[in-house]
Amino acid sequence: MTYDVRKIREHFPALDGGAAHFDGPGGSQVPDVVGEAVAGTLCAAIANRGVVTAAERRASAVVAEARQAVADLLAADPAGVVFGRSMTQLTYDFSRTLARNWGPGDEVVVTRLDHDANIRPWVQTGATVRWADFDPATGELAPIGPLLSDRTRLVAVTAASNLLGTRPDIPAIAAEVHDAGALLYVDGVHLTPHAAVDVTALGADFYACSPYKFLGPHHGVLAAAPSLLETLHPDKLLPSTDAVPERFELGTLPYELLAGTTAAIDFLAGLVPGAGSRRSRLVESMAAVEAHENALLARLDAGLGLLPGVTRYGTPGRHRTPTVLFSVDGVPSQAVYEHLGSVGVNAPAGSFYAIECSRHLGLGDTGAVRAGIAPYTTEADVDRLLAGLESLPRG
Repeated sequence: MTYDVRKIREHFPALDGGAAHFDGPGGSQVPDVVGEAVAGTLCAAIANRGVVTAAERRASAVVAEARQAVADLLAADPAGVVFGRSMTQLTYDFSRTLARNWGPGDEVVVTRLDHDANIRPWVQTGATVRWADFDPATGELAPIGPLLSDRTRLVAVTAASNLLGTRPDIPAIAAEVHDAGALLYVDGVHLTPHAAVDVTALGADFYACSPYKFLGPHHGVLAAAPSLLETLHPDKLLPSTDAVPERFELGTLPYELLAGTTAAIDFLAGLVPGAGSRRSRLVESMAAVEAHENALLARLDAGLGLLPGVTRYGTPGRHRTPTVLFSVDGVPSQAVYEHLGSVGVNAPAGSFYAIECSRHLGLGDTGAVRAGIAPYTTEADVDRLLAGLESLPRG
């Protein structure tokens, strides 16, 4: 299993700008094949989906290919793959649809570890909300089980914290949730770029993620069992189809973005040499990505530990995505961010919409500096980040 990061980087035109990109958790850089797929679809004859003209057939093929590609990425059923504008939009849509069947006293469980996109849509349904906390010292999620009751209708939890990288034990949580007769909605936005995902093995009833976090274009994806989707009836236009999964997709789909997503998934499947199905190649490639990123995470963690005045949040070395949140004593995180940017290192500061997580850490709404490692990150990038922190002016 050979992971050639130098060769991989050759496919990312944005890297020619010279910056060391640690901003992947907010949106990864994109390989050339994705841009070519988007442009090629926009420039080809295309129309609303159908079977009569070549343009109609092309649109239908783009959608079918994207559903299958996402299904291969997530080990899901392509008939249960729903596309939307963003993970946030999809979660709001599904929260409103699900809540129609809830009554007074029904409960949802949300966590303070999550991005607000997997909190606020459920809080705003009007259901009784139970909060799962996490340990600020370790970043580890508290047990979900004690919060469950016979009134629990849904538990919303992240597969990986976009702020700390913490990876809760989703299969164990799923078992408890299903024993309570509830549904599990998993935010997979921050996990999907860093590990092989199997939605069935996770036990997720709904799994939402964002292609622009795993080298693709800007839109959202949700995967669920088609049989579950058949039980849900969202608001839709009268003439639009009632078929699953199309009944959840409002308006004409962005064909060019779907083509770009297929290209991104194919690119991921080819990160290491391999044969076999796209799914098997994805599993092998993502294992290689995880090994590459974990080695760089260890290098970054070790380097940050040697720098005076640097506070890391969460426990270094624990099983997590390659994401580090840190602050520097006496220097506002925004100033750290700006200094790093001035030396060509992109590591932004903020709460990154994980507002409950940031507050629970004692960082308020300001947050801290976040550095995320991506498939194209190198040891030299990590060393540039550490050197940038060493050169940080201190009052």
